[in-house]
This record gives sequence, structure tokens and C-alpha cells, in this order.
Amino acid sequence: MKPKVALLLLFATGCATATGLQEGRLVDLSYPFNAKTVYWPTATKFELKRVAWGQTPAGYWYASDDYSASEHGGTHIDAPIHFAEGKHALDEIPLAQLMGPARVIHIVDRCRADRDYRLAPEDILHEEEEHGRIEPGSIVLVRTGYGEFYPDLKQYLGSDERGNASHLHFPGIGEAAARLLVARKVDAVGLDTASLDAGVSTDFIAHRVLMEANIPGLENLANLDRVPRIGAWVIALPMKIEGGTGGPCRIVAVLP
Repeated sequence: MKPKVALLLLFATGCATATGLQEGRLVDLSYPFNAKTVYWPTATKFELKRVAWGQTPAGYWYASDDYSASEHGGTHIDAPIHFAEGKHALDEIPLAQLMGPARVIHIVDRCRADRDYRLAPEDILHEEEEHGRIEPGSIVLVRTGYGEFYPDLKQYLGSDERGNASHLHFPGIGEAAARLLVARKVDAVGLDTASLDAGVSTDFIAHRVLMEANIPGLENLANLDRVPRIGAWVIALPMKIEGGTGGPCRIVAVLP
């Protein structure tokens, strides 16, 4: 058994034994999918169509809906193939890579001062000075503070114009920081904005750097203010779309 999987089993078993995984120790990092779900301005939005809802002629209750949407919107995962040819599609990401110890990096103050701020290497190094080196297999979550604006498009994305992604302004991850995270051999990277790259990006370099290393991205995360910088575990399980470039993801943090 791989060390990370063994540690996860020990962690989960300890939680179950000590607390029964009480609701208070679980933080939902996912937003619900509905008419207000944030999508890229050019993407197909979430739509739910009611097919059946009520009592049947036979006298029992039956409810069923159809839904459709882009792979990329709301709380979701970017599979490496999204920006890196030949890398993992959604169904190919190893399960062990989707769960592991969380490291939360706070850049809220910088992002309040600059909507276009990008995570820099010094932010990561400062985090490591305070809380220790980021270990291989970690899931790094970047808290920009922009989760407080979701789902207000004007505040969250910097623009509420549909069909045009050229006026977006929100924080992201810089190229040098992405390369440092690759060097740390992290398993996944996520943040509380709509993209790993800042809204003004046109080359999507953070996506490209991370995904060339087969590192998936988690976007539009909720409730990062409730997750400690160290000690929590993250479980991010997406819809298993064969060959998918991404998909909706239910993400949970298990608090220490």
C-alpha cells in the first residue's frame, strides 16, 4: 500500500473512532449548482429541467430532472488534459491524488489591494517559514478572500458581461509560484476564484505549468476561511467523465 493511502486510511479510521466524523469536523468546500452558479463568460451555464415531479397514477412519488452544463463552472476540477496534451483526463486521475493533507496559503490582504494579484514564490516561502515545508502529496489551497463575493459576477469575476472574457479581474497563481508548487510535488492545487490563472491572463501559464506536471486544479472553492493552514485533509471527488477535461466536484475538508 502506498504511504499516502495508508496515512489516509489511518486518518479516516482515527476520525471515525474518535468522533464518528461528526458534522462539525467536515467543511463543504463546494457551492451548489443552480441558476446562479458562476461559469466562464463564454461557457454553457448550468440548466436543470424538471422531467417528473409528483404522484404517479399508481399512487407513489416520483421525481426526476435533466441537467446540462459546461465541464468548467461552479466548484469543479480541471483535469491535466485541459491544458496539457497527453496528460490525465478526468477519469484517469488516480484517486489517491484527489485526497490528502491540505496546506492553505493566505493572500487575502494582497488580493484586496490588487484584484489582479498573482500568488508569488515569496508567498509560498513565507507560508513554509511559518508552518513548515510543503510536503509532497499535499493539496495546496490558495485563499484570496474572493469567495465572499460568490456568486456576484461583478464582484467575483470583475465583469458580469456574458460572452466576453476580456474584462475579467480576479486573483490567481503566478508562473513562478506554479513552478515552485511543481517542485514541491504537490498532488493538486485549488483556490477560491474562477481560475488558477488571474482573470487578466491570456496565456493561462499557471494552468499550463501545473498540468504539464499532471497536477489537477480545483476552482471556485467555498469556505476556505473555515480550513486551518495545516492539519486538515481534503477529499475532492469529481464526476467520473470518461475522457473529460474537467467536471463538477464535491470537495470536503476534514478538520483536525
